[in-house]
Amino acid sequence: MKKNIFTALIFTALIGGAFAIGLPAIGKTEKPQDYETVAAKRKTISASILATGAVKPIIGAEVKVGARISGKVEHLYANIGDRVEKDQVIAEIEKKDLEAQVTQAEANLKVADAGIGVSKASFWPALNAETDFGVQGTTYFPQTGDNFAGLKVTVPLFNGQDLYTIKQSKATKEAVRAALDYSKIQLSYATITAPISGVIASVSTQEGETVAAGLTAPTFVTIIDLARLQVDAFVDETDIGRVKVGQKAIFTVDTYPDKEFAGKVRAIYPKAIIQENVVNFDVVIEIDDPNIELLRPDMTTSVTIYQEERKGVLVIPRAAVTKEGAGKSVLVKQNNGSFEKKEIKTGMTSGSDVEVVSGLNEGESVGIKRE
Repeated sequence: MKKNIFTALIFTALIGGAFAIGLPAIGKTEKPQDYETVAAKRKTISASILATGAVKPIIGAEVKVGARISGKVEHLYANIGDRVEKDQVIAEIEKKDLEAQVTQAEANLKVADAGIGVSKASFWPALNAETDFGVQGTTYFPQTGDNFAGLKVTVPLFNGQDLYTIKQSKATKEAVRAALDYSKIQLSYATITAPISGVIASVSTQEGETVAAGLTAPTFVTIIDLARLQVDAFVDETDIGRVKVGQKAIFTVDTYPDKEFAGKVRAIYPKAIIQENVVNFDVVIEIDDPNIELLRPDMTTSVTIYQEERKGVLVIPRAAVTKEGAGKSVLVKQNNGSFEKKEIKTGMTSGSDVEVVSGLNEGESVGIKRE
């Protein structure tokens, strides 16, 4: 009887010792059933950076259209959501006064033109009023249609006042012509056209309102080209050093959580954005996706920027890895259900996975502490 009891005690001690050797990383109060297991497997992974951001129009894709002159809005042809093409008329300001100024300037030009004829006629009535004159005493050959066509005529002597009068009349005509051009330009400002093709995003003026053009032009409408959008992703300062122009990126928006949009890094702003002592950098993502028409400005985005892709590498969950000083280890499940601690070397990290460079074989199961 005593012999059987002694044998049983020895057997129990041996099992306990073996179990203790097999669980060096599990505490005394923890049990193997406190751990779930995941098998090491091979897959394609890529190093990536996660960031949040927002959809924004690219520079020049959002334009506020205003008036350069003051007056009453006579017609407004734009409503929110309307599609407009470049140079399409979207508003007209009352312009009767501007049209009258153009008519007056045209009449003034005719008067100035007649004044030149009078000046020339008073100098040499025998010649056509449109003839240009040379220096006195020089020979003049009248052209066909002139009163002296075919004859050789010498420019007569004249006093300086006559020549001054002709030059003054010509200068007056040029000044009047410039005034006419200016009045036509002012008239053109009364017709407001779309500078770009796009969609009317907002309307801030109504028909019948009087607008006053000052240092800043009053805004009529805002036009956005929805085919020219980008994503402004805010990358943490700890990750910005790994972001390079040209890297592939994908993003999702809240309204289409199951749809991924493709893009690439186009620019990195050199100046940081600091909010509540958190330092981020604005990374511009160029959208290269056929479904871009589904997006709208200011949509919130979740962005993934890819640095490197590696195929067929051995990976395990990051949660299975324990850091011990400069080294790393995992708990590997044995055939008898116990766990053995093994040191490993890791490589690239991708999301919740980590690459195992050495210390573990494909198919071996590692333990992860249950929550």
